[in-house]
Amino acid sequence: LSLPGKCITYWHRWIFIFSIHQFLFASLAQSEGNTIRYQTNEEDASGTVIGNLAKDMSLTLSHSSKTNFRMMKQFNDSFIRVRESNGELTVGERIDRERICRHTPQCLITFDVVNFSKERYRLIHVEVEIKDINDNSPEFPNKESIVEISENAAVGSRIPLDPAADADVGSNYIQSYQISVNSHFTIDVLLRADGVKYAELVLMKELDRETQSSCTVDLVATDGGNPYRSGSTKITIKVTDFNDNSPVFDQNSFSVSLPEDAPAGAVILDLNAVDADEGLNGEVVYGFGKQVSHEIRELFQVDNKSGRLTLRSTVDFEDKNTYELDVQATDLGPNPTPSVCKIIIHVTDVNDNVPEISITPMTSTTTGIAYISEGADKDSLVALISTLDRDSGVNSQVHCTVYGHDHFKLRQAYEDSYMIVTAAVLDRERISEYNLTVMAEDFGSPPLRKITQYTIRLSDENDNAPHFTKAVYEVSVAENNAPGAYITTVEASDADLGNNGKLAYRLVDSVIMGSPVNTFVSLNSVSGSIYALRSFNYEVMKLLDIHIQASDGGSPRLQGTAVIRLKIVDQNDNQPSIIEPPLYKGSAEVFLPKDTPAGYVVTQIKATDADEGINAQLSYKITEGGHLGFSINKDTGKVHVSRQLTYDLADNVKVTVSVSDNGSPALTSTAIIHFSFIEGTLPSLPSLAQNGSEELFEWDISIAIIIVLAGSCSLLLLAIILITTICSRRKKETGYSTLPGYGKETVRPITIWKGNSFTTISARDPHISGKDSGKGDSDFNDSDSDISGDVHKKESPPTNSLWACTSECKVLGHSDRCWSPSATRPNTGMACGPHLSTFNKTASLPRNTGRENYYPALIPKTNGLQSVYEKVQHQEFDYILVGPPTPARIQEADEMSIPEYTNS
Repeated sequence: LSLPGKCITYWHRWIFIFSIHQFLFASLAQSEGNTIRYQTNEEDASGTVIGNLAKDMSLTLSHSSKTNFRMMKQFNDSFIRVRESNGELTVGERIDRERICRHTPQCLITFDVVNFSKERYRLIHVEVEIKDINDNSPEFPNKESIVEISENAAVGSRIPLDPAADADVGSNYIQSYQISVNSHFTIDVLLRADGVKYAELVLMKELDRETQSSCTVDLVATDGGNPYRSGSTKITIKVTDFNDNSPVFDQNSFSVSLPEDAPAGAVILDLNAVDADEGLNGEVVYGFGKQVSHEIRELFQVDNKSGRLTLRSTVDFEDKNTYELDVQATDLGPNPTPSVCKIIIHVTDVNDNVPEISITPMTSTTTGIAYISEGADKDSLVALISTLDRDSGVNSQVHCTVYGHDHFKLRQAYEDSYMIVTAAVLDRERISEYNLTVMAEDFGSPPLRKITQYTIRLSDENDNAPHFTKAVYEVSVAENNAPGAYITTVEASDADLGNNGKLAYRLVDSVIMGSPVNTFVSLNSVSGSIYALRSFNYEVMKLLDIHIQASDGGSPRLQGTAVIRLKIVDQNDNQPSIIEPPLYKGSAEVFLPKDTPAGYVVTQIKATDADEGINAQLSYKITEGGHLGFSINKDTGKVHVSRQLTYDLADNVKVTVSVSDNGSPALTSTAIIHFSFIEGTLPSLPSLAQNGSEELFEWDISIAIIIVLAGSCSLLLLAIILITTICSRRKKETGYSTLPGYGKETVRPITIWKGNSFTTISARDPHISGKDSGKGDSDFNDSDSDISGDVHKKESPPTNSLWACTSECKVLGHSDRCWSPSATRPNTGMACGPHLSTFNKTASLPRNTGRENYYPALIPKTNGLQSVYEKVQHQEFDYILVGPPTPARIQEADEMSIPEYTNS
């Protein structure tokens, strides 16, 4: 004890730590299931380590997660803290054992901790016992007090003294009382029914008032702490004069029960004391003894005349369940000697406390709301329900029930704890929020219940792929649209939330006509709007399938696809093109006998239109020269004689024919037909009857044979004359044809009989070749043509190039030989001569049928056709007709139907 005070403190601290460690090992060994117990001292500093759940329970930690442990907040959650990473328990705020456990010998703080391991949970029930430290000294209610005793009191008489109070428990509570040394009195230490230790003054030697009327003693209360604490009071003992009789109670002690719900004013006990004296010496009054505490005086009162003990204010079993008090009976005579009756009041429990409910969610800090993923497995922990009932016995036992939906159920964790767990598969898109009713009911009679509304909200998982309302959307766009024109907007939906439902659109990579789809259209990734990147041509592409993908922002991403079927709508953007009879600078020449009868079919105008539908429905009409004896069938284009003709051989009749489509607005092409007259009769050809139906002229067989023979002879004679003339001219003029009418004049067409039909060719080059390209009758494809192959390389190229191909032309699928019109307009004329042609088919200029976007109306005029060489061998053709010369004329722009190419 000679050690300094600080050294003594450290010594006791080490002893305490050693004892704590021993308890920890013992408590861990005794822990069962998921319950673990610890101890800590009250008043320990914040941050003091209590234990480590991971080490003490040999739990495996997940280093990839910051949260391995989580404390489920309950009623005393501020005193203890749990480190989420490793489960270390530390002191939170200052713990005052006397405040949280006022009258209980054992003070426990209980709570639950959830341990997460591999996406599963483990509920750990933790009990921390708060050990008392000797931080309170014994304290008397008064520093000084006075007691009286009669001088004739017998040896052994007792006088109760005020007890000292000590808030500590166990060994730290009051262990002894001591009184200062004197010759008449000693003390006896007793224990009350409520656990309070008190002292009684005991008379050891008779008193003599005349010798000593009073004395003073010191009463000291000492606890059992280490170091101990003590408190003292000074007691003055007065010796009173003799009063020979004292009041006597019926019983010296009483034990009564008082229900805690007894109202104020309730009668607890009727006391009765009798004094044998007379007058004032026999008149008895009642009152509490001087040692009765202020607390008891606040709760109970005694009537000083009747001795009736009543309840002054309500008591609470949960606060204190036993009271001990002394009631004195005193007469009114001089120097009275009081009599004492000891009363013990036992407060009985009544079910007067409604159960308390504390719900702690796993993933939310919002009061009354818990969150759980819609992808949670069955039996996943949602929230922990803790109940508390301050009653005792069956009144404190609580049963919990949850109502509202079968998707959730309760599972009891410990005696007063329940878990809300999932009972079925969840789907946020079907039900996003559940409103549950939690009821806690005790087993008292009658039972008390607490009802709490609780909300569970489902957090979203990326479990829904973007969805288009249709797998295929059909959209139409008119051809010749401007690049950048808006087409349509697609929209997909995703039932998920946040990034899981945030959609982005993109074009699925594909190749259309040899080019990527993103060269045809563009797609806004946010809005889903589709725009054209080029002008569409119905004649080139009628349908375009665009595959679109919508992706959400979840992890991993989910996709949905749809097809936009883009239909190109035809516009009337192509003029009719006259293909028969073949036109040269917008005109053609037809021969017929000068005395052709009415109804005879002279020729048939045939035209094509690259458009479709009504835009390609053609009608034929004679716009000029219809009065000259010719008419045309508006549907078939057949030109027939409307009256008996009486023209001379020198006459030349010009008729203008127009071909119009049925578009809006309608487009029209025109051609000028020159009718030249010859002698003789004609073979049998169809004619038109009066009713419009086509009939055949009936010819006599002999006449037909004569006509054929005469015609054949005439043709043979003409061929001989033609060849002779050509040879003669070649001798005279170098570089020009010797055929009749050729030289420096404008080229005249030659009509040749090829097999079973007439074909008109240029007579610029008289050399006739038997080489055929094998590609039909197109001169452009023949191997000897100047505009393709090696021949074109040998010749100097034309000033205005015949073919000019662009990248867009190739992308759109055109032939590699694309046409680009010349920008110049030559100022040359054209001379045409009549053909000695029969009334059969005539040929046209070659046309690239692979190129459909051909606009005759936009073609500028050029000087003339570049030389197209077709060399005719006699063995391939029956005969050749050369048209006689006709006056030169200049064609108008609206008569043009095919491009012409200038000579270099």
